[in-house]
Amino acid sequence: MKLKPCSALICCLLSIPLSAQATNTKAEVIPISASIPEDEAIQKVIAPLAAEIKATFDLPLVQAPQGLFRGRRGEENLLGYWTADVMRRAAQNVVGAPVRFAITNAGGLRSNLRPGPLKVGDIFELMPFENELVVIELTGAEVIQVVKEGIVRRGGEPCSGVKAVVGGTPEAGTYTLVWEDGRPIDPKEVVKVATSDYLYGGGDSIPTLKLGRKPFTTGVTLRQMLLDECAALAKAKKELLPPPPGRYTIPAPIQEAIRDKKFKL
Repeated sequence: MKLKPCSALICCLLSIPLSAQATNTKAEVIPISASIPEDEAIQKVIAPLAAEIKATFDLPLVQAPQGLFRGRRGEENLLGYWTADVMRRAAQNVVGAPVRFAITNAGGLRSNLRPGPLKVGDIFELMPFENELVVIELTGAEVIQVVKEGIVRRGGEPCSGVKAVVGGTPEAGTYTLVWEDGRPIDPKEVVKVATSDYLYGGGDSIPTLKLGRKPFTTGVTLRQMLLDECAALAKAKKELLPPPPGRYTIPAPIQEAIRDKKFKL
């Protein structure tokens, strides 16, 4: 689904002669409430834009009978798993080669998708950023380290392509990490990885992603990618359903230690 660009810039400029010198400053709190009348001139500018945006945001996408949720404390992030799955498929379509792993960040998912009919505006609320899909190359050892960094920091960032089982104690954690089909990860194998330009650039504390080689920026935003996925499901007369859980298996005591920043892996 391609959306019609709608752009407007409203600015207020304060011109001060270069020779002017500030002689006095004053700060005060000005309460904003419904008692303050709207500025008619501004409303004339905003109204048609607001109407156009609302019409776009209200466009139907696909039915999501169960919804997709980020998960409460201790629960798996099925919304994040879906996002990572879509990233991986989209990356494969762009580069025309297998993409073994995809990872996004839970902090970038800003809302849940409630059960029922989804609209364009729901995806904008979920993904309000202009982050783009990027494909990089990592070794198997680096993929393992990326997953470990996500586990220690947040109990596992949303991913696609691997399964992780965490055990041990908070002071000495253990892990088993395999590809989604159960095969072991060869530390020396070089694989293609899908992520966002934000994470590849060092955002959200997954430093190993910065080691990615041969970066390819697809030019596709994550938001547009999700919109296209929903549109494709609707065209195929399919519903949006959550992916199965099980990508991270982490015992409750370890989860508690992760929340308290006391887990070592």
